[in-house]
This record gives sequence, C-alpha cells and structure tokens, in this order.
Amino acid sequence: MRLWPVAAVLVAAPLAFAQPKPPAIDPANPITSSLKANFERVQKFILGAADEMPAADYAFKPSPDVRSFGELVGHVADASYMFCAAAKKDAKPPTKGKIEKTVTSKDALKKALADAFAYCDGVYKTSTDATLSSAISLFGNDKMLKFQALDINVAHDNEHYGNMVTYLRIKKLVPPSSKM
Repeated sequence: MRLWPVAAVLVAAPLAFAQPKPPAIDPANPITSSLKANFERVQKFILGAADEMPAADYAFKPSPDVRSFGELVGHVADASYMFCAAAKKDAKPPTKGKIEKTVTSKDALKKALADAFAYCDGVYKTSTDATLSSAISLFGNDKMLKFQALDINVAHDNEHYGNMVTYLRIKKLVPPSSKM
C-alpha cells in the first residue's frame, strides 16, 4: 500500500520536468542555426496567439493608449518585413509599414503575418555564420551587421509576443507558450 505514492511520484516526476527538445545546432553554423531556432520558436508562438484570439477580440485594447490585438499582429508583420528586408538588402520590401494601419480582419492579419514570416524564413535559412557579419543599413546606420537585424527581429517578436500573452490572459485564453 505504501508503495503507491512512491510509484506515482516516480512516474509523474519526469513528466513534470520535461523540457522541449533543444533545437539541432549545425556545427558549421552554430550562431546562425541558434538564431534561426529562436526565430522559429517565437514565430510559432505568435502565429498561435493570432489564431487563439477570437476575431471579435482583434479590436480589443486593454487600455485606450495601447495597440489593439490586431494592431499588434500588424505591427509584428510590418516590423518583420523591415528587419528582414534590411538583412536581405532588399531596397523594396513587400510592405512599408502599412499592415498595422490598414488591415483589420483576423483572417487578413493572419495571412499578412504568415507572409511576413515566410519572407523572413528565407533570410534566416540562407544565412550562414560568415554572412551574418556583412554590413547592412538599418535605422539609418550603414554599419549595422546582418546579425543585428535578425537578432533585433527575434527580440522584437519576443517583446510583442509578451504583449499578446497579456491580451490573451485578460480574455481568459491560454497562450501557446503555456500549452507546451
């Protein structure tokens, strides 16, 4: 009889402390593969958050002086194009910061976000550790590195995913990162 609690703990303990499998790191390009894995992780969370929020709540603002949930989604899409176009040295990115201000429906915003992430996917996939040190222009600084643009993009995405988590929690929804 007394073995039951011990057996339950032995079975449950590994599950309680289970962590997601770490991403595979390419030994020839460890920095790039780590950066790409970080981008893919936050991308998955943001796309999940965009999907999780009901269409009726895309106009939701927890306070009048902040972006709506939909505007956050549009902002992330716009910024993704900006950072990845700089890293790609693309003089004519697909958008010029117009998604946040012009697209309002959930379906259209999810498509714009997916398209922006697909644009960035190409940049992350074709980068190598050697190309990350190439000079690019970002924020008027012609001495930035490609690595900086891609790293700032990941940091920016994480920052706004944090905002999205708050919006989801206020609406009594569980964010994707908490469902792991």
